[in-house]
Amino acid sequence: MGFLITFVEAFITVLAQALTLAIFVRVLLSWVPTLRLPFGLGEFVWSVTEPILGPIRRALPFMGGIDFSPLIALIAIQVVADILRRLLPPVF
Repeated sequence: MGFLITFVEAFITVLAQALTLAIFVRVLLSWVPTLRLPFGLGEFVWSVTEPILGPIRRALPFMGGIDFSPLIALIAIQVVADILRRLLPPVF
């Protein structure tokens, strides 16, 4: 049982870190629109992050051209990951 809990905790951590990295890459790509990533990585990052950022962006009021959806998404990812880790039973 301890292995399963440890595996789930590691999965939550890796998933949160991967989503965080994808959002950072998306932000960098938006700052440098001429930057092209090889092997279709730009499209992959876009397709992974848009389901997260799109609804947040639509829910936020217009802020003068500044997109705060990545910041809110990063905070939400960390909060959800922390809540999920706390719901796991302790491993002895």
